[in-house]
Amino acid sequence: MKNHQFSRREFMYISSAAAISSLLTNPIKLQGGKSAARPNIIIFMPDQLRADYIGCYGHPLVETPNIDRLAAEGTRFDHCQAAYPVCIASRCNMFTGWYPHVQGHRTVYNLLKPHEPNLFKYLKQNGYDVYWYGKNDVLVHDRFGESATEWNFFADGPEWSGKDNPWQKDDPRYFSFLFKEGKDKAEYPDYKRIQAAKRILNEHDSDKPFCIFLPLFFPHPPFTAPAEFYNKYDTEDIPPLRPANFEGKPGFYEAIHKSRNLDKLDQDFLHKINAVYLGMISYLDWLLGDLLSAVEKTNHDQDTAFIFCSDHGEWAGDYGLVEKWSAAMDDCILRVPLIIRLPGGAQGHVVNELVELHDVMATCLELADIEPQHTHFARSLIPQLHGKPGDPDRFVFAEGGYNTNEPHAFEPIEMFSPDHIYYPKIELEVKYPETISRTTMIRNRKYKLVLRSNNQNELYDMHEDPLELANVIHKPEYEQIKQRLKDEMLDWYMRTSDVVPFGRDDRSLPKFKK
Repeated sequence: MKNHQFSRREFMYISSAAAISSLLTNPIKLQGGKSAARPNIIIFMPDQLRADYIGCYGHPLVETPNIDRLAAEGTRFDHCQAAYPVCIASRCNMFTGWYPHVQGHRTVYNLLKPHEPNLFKYLKQNGYDVYWYGKNDVLVHDRFGESATEWNFFADGPEWSGKDNPWQKDDPRYFSFLFKEGKDKAEYPDYKRIQAAKRILNEHDSDKPFCIFLPLFFPHPPFTAPAEFYNKYDTEDIPPLRPANFEGKPGFYEAIHKSRNLDKLDQDFLHKINAVYLGMISYLDWLLGDLLSAVEKTNHDQDTAFIFCSDHGEWAGDYGLVEKWSAAMDDCILRVPLIIRLPGGAQGHVVNELVELHDVMATCLELADIEPQHTHFARSLIPQLHGKPGDPDRFVFAEGGYNTNEPHAFEPIEMFSPDHIYYPKIELEVKYPETISRTTMIRNRKYKLVLRSNNQNELYDMHEDPLELANVIHKPEYEQIKQRLKDEMLDWYMRTSDVVPFGRDDRSLPKFKK
């Protein structure tokens, strides 16, 4: 019981809300006195990029000079938490501020509907031109134009089975996601998406501010890249990977390891996967540099907020695994980069406190001077963009998986041929649904608790064990910590279990009709 008093965490949240309200009525100023209430916004969003594989986040080998420069010119959030380890659910959370359980956006088949809110609809309905170049994975196609002024998905992608996979079907490397060298660097869809964005920077002549959304494909597997990036890193230089030791881990770790034949591959091969993943990130960095040059040449660095983030991460050989899993809550899957450069904002600022990916939505709405018309759970990061620290007492959350009584949530196996690179994943989910059981995670800066409906739970001391190698869920000395985290998780579920619409229905009786 809290005896009707606010906890420190609740008080800080209310104080933050008051500060945000003040900022909305007193917009921040750019250098030179111009109001920053309506800046242009660019969201550069790679797919499946983990934070710790970027130079400014501490990776000892990867070369990411453009990402690092963006961080030096803006604010880097050291730990940004994605709400779900798979694309669609993570993006639905990011652009609504709703946790996946709030409206059931926790499958690959439940995208945002026209009646539901999203950041881009807010922007477009409040005077922004919204340009969407890249994959969707957010909105249903019906009335897509309500959220975007112009869009092009440039959907030409890799062949998931066939000529792009260099291994024969009976080769244990076939399902590893390691493909052969790719095309010229100017032939990828992501390159075309950047060129489309550059066109807007050069040609946009409307009085309206613009938002350019760039949901890219790289560095999502298959692991491939133009030759100069594919071979950029030597396998002998790859830092040690997290070992494939499954003691104390949920059963799906070993199940994935075996179903993809990764147990038959040596460490050198996993290092090659990791090296190509790093090469994909360096190619992505090259694309970012091309875009940043265009932003500066058109002087839009003076009136544009630039946001760099990702939807979730990737194992890339850690724990002997590749890709991701809907019930996986590892930091290498859920800790994503978030860097924001704001004209007139702090430079080289690092926020070490935890934030959540959906905070991007609240931040963009405040920048655009838009009052949200739906209940959400995101926090604006505007104070941090001007040099303030974050909330040291903040808990962050993530979810995953499905209930076994939700067969409609699982991808139908008949949609995939046995040659498809994703076939082992779908087969494992369908045959053994307990491997993808409903999952919830809570963490603060020191501890992480993961609860699953199949009782394969995890608890990690993130100070003592940042690589999450020792599950201490059953150790008696952690019992009080576990119980406190459970209490916080229950409190969170109660506060976020649903949302009440802002509108009010007419309660009067309809007229009598024969």
